[in-house]
Amino acid sequence: MVTTTPRNVGVLKDLLGREDVAHTHAPTEANRAYLAESFLKEVRTRYGATRRGRQELDGGLRDDVEGALWTRDKIDDQRLPRAETAAGRVPFGARVIVAVDPPVTSKKTSDACGIVVVAILENGAPTEWSAQVIDDCTVQGKSPRAWAEVAVAAYHRYGASRLVAEVNQGGEMVPDTIRTVDATINFRARSASKSKVARAEPVAALYEQGRVCHVGNFPALEDEMCKMAITGYDGAGSPDRVAALVWALTDGLLEPARHHVAPAIRPL
Repeated sequence: MVTTTPRNVGVLKDLLGREDVAHTHAPTEANRAYLAESFLKEVRTRYGATRRGRQELDGGLRDDVEGALWTRDKIDDQRLPRAETAAGRVPFGARVIVAVDPPVTSKKTSDACGIVVVAILENGAPTEWSAQVIDDCTVQGKSPRAWAEVAVAAYHRYGASRLVAEVNQGGEMVPDTIRTVDATINFRARSASKSKVARAEPVAALYEQGRVCHVGNFPALEDEMCKMAITGYDGAGSPDRVAALVWALTDGLLEPARHHVAPAIRPL
């Protein structure tokens, strides 16, 4: 029998991957009867929303992918606390974008429909704008009508100004389905001409520049982000949440910066 705090080491990962090894885990709260309440409150306050907290307090094994575009430490360093209400998560004066990466099919085993909400803070020139990721509304195994309803609900819940969606797979079906749910939606279709990794790299650079932060915790989204490497996605299935995140930040930060022309002074 081995008992340990799970760490990203080869021997432990090999054991967990064997069919003849059974494993279980428990969070720190499972030992609540033998711990001081003040201690539990302190460690949760200090580490609850960090990579160390997920490992040490929740007993979760966190993989580090070589060459990852994002790291958990970087995401944790720029994290903000989550407000209780949707309105409280939107900074004053921010422009909200809902982005959708739709699946090809709607089976339970199909790829998820990535739905991510970001708030764009347009302070200064477009090259200086920043963003906050405020919600991950991703769903799986839903019909086109059902995931469109989820996306439209997020659009209205956060007072969004635009809904963007990739149309490579669904073509006209994507905007038609969304407008069937709500014809007043300000919709923008996006077509991918590069790989998901190529599209994700400039977005990852925005995080490195400190221009993007997460408001609260998004474990599933962040797991996908930290498995995106320069060599490809090192995870099962498709990184649909990351794809939606990339579309949102491309539309909200990257494209305005590309089209921005700094004012010039011409001497007379």
